[in-house]
Amino acid sequence: MIISPPFLPSNGLTSSDPACIDPMMDAVDKFELPHHGVYPIAFDRRWHCGAHLQPKHQNDAVRAIADGEVVAYRVAQKAITDGHNGTDALNSNTGFVLLKHMTDTGDGRTITFYSLYMHLLDLNSIRERIGPLPSNPPEVGSSTALPKWLAYPTDGVQAPKNLKVYRKDILGYPGKCHGQQHLHFEIFMTEGDFAAWFEQAGHAVQLGNKTPTTPASKDYWGHSYFVIPGGQAFVSAPPEAIGPTANYFPALQAGTLDKDSKLYVEAYFHKGQRYTHSWIEKSGAATPLNSKPERDICKDYEYDLYARATALYPQCPSDGYEMLRFGRILNDTPTLSAAAQKTWVAVTFEAGKQGYIDISQSTIQKLSDADFPHFCGWQKIEEGNTPLSQDGLCDYDALRNLVKVVEDLETPAERLRSEWEQEDKLADYIQTHAEVRERLKGFICHAPSEWDASGNEARFKRLNDPDGFFGKRKETDPNGYDNFLKFHTQLQFLEQTTLGGGKKFWFFHPLAFIRHFRKCGWLHSDEMAQCFPRKLLHLKLTQFQPSGTSWAIAASRSKNWARSFNEGARKYGLSNQKQRLLHFFSHVIPETGNLSLVKEVGGEDRSYSPYYGRGLIQLTHLENYKKYGDFRRLSSSNPAAAFQELGWDPNEIIAKDNDGHHSYVNCVDSAGFYVAKKNNMLSHLDSGTSQQDAITVSKDVNGYVSIENLNGLDLRLQSVIYLRSILLDEIFDGGSVSITFDWRRNSQKEPVLDAQGHPVLTGNPPRQKKKFYIATHHINVSLDRQRP
Repeated sequence: MIISPPFLPSNGLTSSDPACIDPMMDAVDKFELPHHGVYPIAFDRRWHCGAHLQPKHQNDAVRAIADGEVVAYRVAQKAITDGHNGTDALNSNTGFVLLKHMTDTGDGRTITFYSLYMHLLDLNSIRERIGPLPSNPPEVGSSTALPKWLAYPTDGVQAPKNLKVYRKDILGYPGKCHGQQHLHFEIFMTEGDFAAWFEQAGHAVQLGNKTPTTPASKDYWGHSYFVIPGGQAFVSAPPEAIGPTANYFPALQAGTLDKDSKLYVEAYFHKGQRYTHSWIEKSGAATPLNSKPERDICKDYEYDLYARATALYPQCPSDGYEMLRFGRILNDTPTLSAAAQKTWVAVTFEAGKQGYIDISQSTIQKLSDADFPHFCGWQKIEEGNTPLSQDGLCDYDALRNLVKVVEDLETPAERLRSEWEQEDKLADYIQTHAEVRERLKGFICHAPSEWDASGNEARFKRLNDPDGFFGKRKETDPNGYDNFLKFHTQLQFLEQTTLGGGKKFWFFHPLAFIRHFRKCGWLHSDEMAQCFPRKLLHLKLTQFQPSGTSWAIAASRSKNWARSFNEGARKYGLSNQKQRLLHFFSHVIPETGNLSLVKEVGGEDRSYSPYYGRGLIQLTHLENYKKYGDFRRLSSSNPAAAFQELGWDPNEIIAKDNDGHHSYVNCVDSAGFYVAKKNNMLSHLDSGTSQQDAITVSKDVNGYVSIENLNGLDLRLQSVIYLRSILLDEIFDGGSVSITFDWRRNSQKEPVLDAQGHPVLTGNPPRQKKKFYIATHHINVSLDRQRP
């Protein structure tokens, strides 16, 4: 799943804090206004199921958060007035875009959701504030220009068919409502789509479940979570930690968890380090034991994961690697016995105390972000339920009481202010109460849309009751309710779309939704297909020759490879951080001819045959095959004669063509293994995305020590640039990016040519045949994704 916030400020691309997981979301969180637009409750106790965002710079574009299709939109030539106090000031915008998104979060796990961008700036104001629109706007969207369909005013609401957008496409600019500049931003699911994902048979999410259990499903992504019951003992060092393995377990503290309590532990890896965060629950209330996640006492825990697994799980290091990363084995054919799966990890179990506990115990429940754990704040809210019912639903009255608390703090004069001005007190209260603000972000609310005019009477009538917002103000504002409805209906549109009116939806705090699902590294096959560059230039002799991959070919190969690729990338920690996935993909693509080859072409004739390249990052030479066989504990009752010394046939196991999912899994797994075992390779994947970073990773893959000898450097550098535009949050200005690189050429085979095409001699003539030269090349890398 590839998703990003609706604004992409440049200061969110990096962070100086090595422990910062998502600097872009940290930056955009600051755009949520502190003075109005509270999610999910309004000043008058109505649902308000969106967030109000105001970027740091008023000219920052509003962007599509994910690939999708347009459900409806409206483009206004000019703003409208809210009519407040008889004013004719054009202080509100009616423009909007509603998108539908469908992607995958796991094997057989398709999620459908909607994003809404309200109060988009009118065309007149765009010309005044941003600049003139092009006279010939592009037919389709891009990250640098408004498309044609958004560049002209519409006659009311438009509901197009088959109109697609890509993530990061510009949808407009934030306008105003009641004179307040902001984007009203929503993310929601239909009731059917919500049930299909959260309640899917075999994959049901344990949202709201106060006694979660380890799911039978292998659906896992994001961070790991452990639920540890009371009475569990923690040790200062595992009893098995003797000899060399003791180095993996520096001394901690022993202790026992109170029998009437429960411990919740979050664990994750970031830039090679392992972090944990703990909460202790007593009498139904959970209290953090550390103010922020703690780094594991063992430095570079993840970077050393291969060595740790090899030392601690001799029966099958591959299974042990999964135990250390996930707390459970996710592959379909585990080798380790239950007794051999013991996995001791460091956990804070009491304020200021850390000890080791074996998380393989069946009494310890293992979850992930895919389960939406309740102790992380996720909770369903619905009007009319008991305060805390068994299905995890909280009563809407709890929210309404929050407004009552704020009302009690107001003076009589403050209560007579205009309806939107009342939001100031509510928003201020929430902003100054961090615990309330964080709790609201986890609320998933079952509610009608405020943009559905068909439900106005039912939804708003209580505002006009004697004790309602407008009812209490009849004497001072007799037309307040009518004026409110008149203005509000000019913004509404939902009943004119394919979603229809009179329905309820499941709403999420939109930034919380995006932050959560950005942890999901599983790619939909269409997202994976986009990772194949449509055009690459390969240097042959002194000329660049173009090669292409059509959308049809990319889509077909992605459908075959998606599941195996996603499982392998998840196992080796390559998908949680898109930068790692970028580097991995940029080498897999040229290595395999765009996933068309799983064997080195002509490998049978190489001097190192029969151990020539196989897999996605092709294993070559006997040493690599031996290490991979030991890691997986591979064996065969009848290996090919050429591989007798291995005891297994790599030609059958990791490079057999057209052998279904099993063969694909091993092709990917062997590549992930190569990354995991290679010293410093994971840390190099984390180092950055510059040209030099790509060269460093190329050296890791190819094993060469000099830049001049890098095999396929031209293709890899182009792939890195292209994939930055697909997988990361960067905005490139234009449809191509220029890169420059040096390439070592053999003067005997490939002479330097001058402008007239004549050879240019270098060095002394007698040494000509032994000389090499460095040539500088310039390439424009195409960013075209060729929309299907």
